[in-house]
Amino acid sequence: MLKKTLIVITGPTAVGKTALCLKIAKYFDIPIINADSRQIYSELNIGTARPTDEQMKQVRHYFVGTLGLEDYYSASLFEQQTLELLEQQFKHRDYALLSGGSMMYIDAVCDGIDDIPTIDEDTRTLMKQRLANEGLETLCQELKKLDPEYYEIVDKQNPRRVVHALEICTMTGKTYTSFRKREKKERSFNIIKIALNRPREELYERINQRVDQMMADGLLEEVKRLYPKRHLNALNTVGYKELFDYLDGRWSLEEAVERIKGNTRRYARKQLTWYKKDERIKWFHPDETEKIISYISQDYEQRND
Repeated sequence: MLKKTLIVITGPTAVGKTALCLKIAKYFDIPIINADSRQIYSELNIGTARPTDEQMKQVRHYFVGTLGLEDYYSASLFEQQTLELLEQQFKHRDYALLSGGSMMYIDAVCDGIDDIPTIDEDTRTLMKQRLANEGLETLCQELKKLDPEYYEIVDKQNPRRVVHALEICTMTGKTYTSFRKREKKERSFNIIKIALNRPREELYERINQRVDQMMADGLLEEVKRLYPKRHLNALNTVGYKELFDYLDGRWSLEEAVERIKGNTRRYARKQLTWYKKDERIKWFHPDETEKIISYISQDYEQRND
């Protein structure tokens, strides 16, 4: 029996995933399953480089602009919903296409994610209040007591990671570490993983140009509209947090824009480091459309020969 194939196309921010995926989706006549943890929010448009209305008319996209900023979401939920979607798509198609730059979302679909309990609303509200009132450092010290093993590896500057671990500890009475088994799950479909890259200077120039274009398209006005909600985790995002600081008077608009560019370049390096650990990935330049299509087709034939 032929096994269906999930095509995964990823790569650093601004590398050119959207343009390539539109071509791939049209060639195989398949929709795009979006794996971007911020483009899923309906109010984040310009700053997340979300696909345009015209692009979404050309090809159907899933998980774009479907949530409100205050809605709870996670990589675990993304895994569950994407697997359900793939089950339906594979009834009618041999291929499906998953694309985006959120590393944890892609790993969740390809390899599975630990079965970590969903946080109840009371616990989430309590920890949100504690973060606001007591500060991140206090919560880090509490995590050190409750789960010293995870404390040693967590990014202590990332409030989301620290708070989530504490939510698990306080809600379950167990350590967050005890739920992190890191066991890969078997999938019923084949997976082709493709990552896109460009020469570093070329990528950095594209990042700088994208930020300038976002500002020209009205990013500052978008940020001003969202300012009352700046405490929400979804807005702890490059492009938004720097402009919030500008609105707070911490630095000039010019400096805020330069910080967006620098932080985006830093995030791109982090993405590349993550991807390069995965030996299953095949690397291409975004302009190599024909080579990529040929690689996908040959891989399918070889697996199902």
